[in-house]
Amino acid sequence: MAAAADRIIKRVRGKGRGWAFTPKDFLDLGTRASVDMALSRLAQQGHIRRIGRGLYDYPKLHAKLGALTPDTDTIAKAVANQSGDKISTSGAQAANLMGISNQVPARASYATSGPTRIKKVAGRTIALKRSRAPILDNDTPGANAVLQLLSHLGKAKIDDDLIQRCAGLLDDHDLRALRKAQAVMPGWMSDAVFKISMAHHG
Repeated sequence: MAAAADRIIKRVRGKGRGWAFTPKDFLDLGTRASVDMALSRLAQQGHIRRIGRGLYDYPKLHAKLGALTPDTDTIAKAVANQSGDKISTSGAQAANLMGISNQVPARASYATSGPTRIKKVAGRTIALKRSRAPILDNDTPGANAVLQLLSHLGKAKIDDDLIQRCAGLLDDHDLRALRKAQAVMPGWMSDAVFKISMAHHG
C-alpha cells in the first residue's frame, strides 16, 4: 500500500499542480483496490484533494487564496476519463473561439462520445453533450474543434470563408486525423473535410 502511494504521488507531482485525475490513471501501479486505498489515504493526508466521487486533483496554490478550484477543461477531461469517453470542445465554444459567434455558452459545455449529462464537480457545472460528429483522439484538439464546429453550424452554413478559417486552425497532424476519420462522417462533413484539406495545402 505504501509503495503504491509513493508511486502515485510521484506521478502526480510529475504531472504538476492543476492536474485532475481518477484511479484509472494509476492502474499500472497496483490493483484497483490498492490504488483506491492509496488515493484515499493521500487525500486524508492533504497531499491531494478529493473533488468528487472517484475524482481527485493536485491543486494549484495561491499565496492568499490557498488551493484553487481546477479549471473546467481539467475537470471535464477527468470526468471523461472516469467513464472511458472521449471529449472535445463543443461546437458552440469552437464558434465563439473562432469569432464566428458572439454567443458565449452559459455554462462550460463539451462534446462527448458518451451520454448527455450535467456534472457538478468542485463547485463547477459542466455540460457534456453526446456528439453527432466523431470525436478523435485527445492529441488532435484542432481536428475535434473543426468537427464540432461543422456539426454545430450544419451543412447549409459551410461556405468558402469557413473552409479557409478551419484550414487555418489545423496543423498537419490534425489534418491527417481528419482525413483518416472521413469514413465515419456524414457525407457532407466528409466533403467539407476534403475542401479544408485542399485549402490547407493550397
